[in-house]
Amino acid sequence: MSTTDLGMPGLPPPGRPEFPPFPEAAHDAVRDERLRGNLRHATHTIRAKRAGAVAEVSDWAELREAGRRIKDHALRHLDRYLVRVEEAVTAAGGTVHWAADAEEANRIVAGLVKATGEREVVKVKSMATQEIGLNEALEAEGIRAYETDLAELIVQLGKDRPSHILVPAIHRNRGEIRDIFRSEMSEWGRPAPADLTDTPAELAEAARLHLREKFLRAKVGISGANFVVAETGTLVVVESEGNGRMCLTLPETLISVVGIEKIVPTWRDLEVFLQTLPRSSTAERMNPYTSMWTGTTDGDGPRVFHLVLLDNGRTDTLADEVGRQALRCIRCSACLNVCPVYERAGGHAYGSVYPGPIGAILSPQLRGTRSAIDASLPYASSLCGACYEVCPVAIDIPEVLVHLRERVAQGGEVTRGGNRVVLRPARGHGAERVAMRAARWAFGRPGALRGGQRLAARVRRFRPRTLPGPGRAWTGTRDLPALPAEPFRDWWQRTHGGEEEEK
Repeated sequence: MSTTDLGMPGLPPPGRPEFPPFPEAAHDAVRDERLRGNLRHATHTIRAKRAGAVAEVSDWAELREAGRRIKDHALRHLDRYLVRVEEAVTAAGGTVHWAADAEEANRIVAGLVKATGEREVVKVKSMATQEIGLNEALEAEGIRAYETDLAELIVQLGKDRPSHILVPAIHRNRGEIRDIFRSEMSEWGRPAPADLTDTPAELAEAARLHLREKFLRAKVGISGANFVVAETGTLVVVESEGNGRMCLTLPETLISVVGIEKIVPTWRDLEVFLQTLPRSSTAERMNPYTSMWTGTTDGDGPRVFHLVLLDNGRTDTLADEVGRQALRCIRCSACLNVCPVYERAGGHAYGSVYPGPIGAILSPQLRGTRSAIDASLPYASSLCGACYEVCPVAIDIPEVLVHLRERVAQGGEVTRGGNRVVLRPARGHGAERVAMRAARWAFGRPGALRGGQRLAARVRRFRPRTLPGPGRAWTGTRDLPALPAEPFRDWWQRTHGGEEEEK
């Protein structure tokens, strides 16, 4: 049975090559000096600014804990809050649609756009629509989607893929952006000035003029949402440019595609995240633009509003007691900016719209661990813990990574979307299982362990530089640790034996 038959979300569509496993993609990425320079400069700059913004808040630890509790409560009672959202949105004049997977969500959105008679839409930056491949699905239906976020515009014009949650074009420098604007803008609308330079002000002005005609012409807008307030059915989008607000207010029809995990119970709960999200993402005290809408209002904003609530693997993730904490994520990208692996490999190596540490635990859960790329993502980490330290909702990413590694190594059986799926151990992990079994045998027999340690100490001068067989991959990028002159047990007995006898 194919992945399409199983309805697995987020995998490359038929006819498109599957992304390579993370080690292969990262192997090429780390050799791109320009990419590494762009990433190093950008992540270090954002990281330093975030630290300063967070340091201004005396109760940051309390806010972080409050955010964790709110999200856990909402997820625990998600069934109840989803019904409340539907009731509130409907009462406010909106229409709610339920999408079990990417295919259903794309079909719903395409149908809604076609019903308006329009063949183009403007889009607010949205991870959910990237996750389901909405732009490509609309294009297949003869509908052109225009990204209006500056970074998303750069990616779209450059026929590229996003590489960062907050700054999708983080892998591009100003010179590259200028070249993209000069060569590609004319194919999408208003061309860039012939004498365009790489100064930020000129690049921003070129994008502003290019997008303005689309805002004034578009009859349909598509968005995601950062949060959905259950008690009133209010959707919230926070941004820094104002392009999102143009999409949310000017079109006659607004379609919002939102993951079911974005719900917060009350307005009081929202207040916590409006403090933690901007500081963790853009290092601002508050976002320049915070847009909120509840259904439709006569004479103000779109006349028609549709909310598409997206599952796409989230319910299955919620069933995992350890992995479900990934659904707390508020998409701030703080974990990416401190991750040494992301800084060197870049976002494209993750083969997902969710790169970095959060992508390494979210993508395999939403998509399953049966593909080579998803089976490799839990290993795309040094487990240093920096991601957990900066997460504003306290997602223990290292814990989930280890949990998912166990799932990949052991294989097993899960149920997704009503289908029984067998998770087979990824190729190459057989040797790992043998090594773990050998370690369990030795650690369960103190005499054998002591004898092995003493033997290793006596033959330490013959220690090889690399391990043979499957171990060669491990020592190919690491130094094999030196063996001590005597085992720890012997050292302890020699230095503390007398004390033990006195006791």
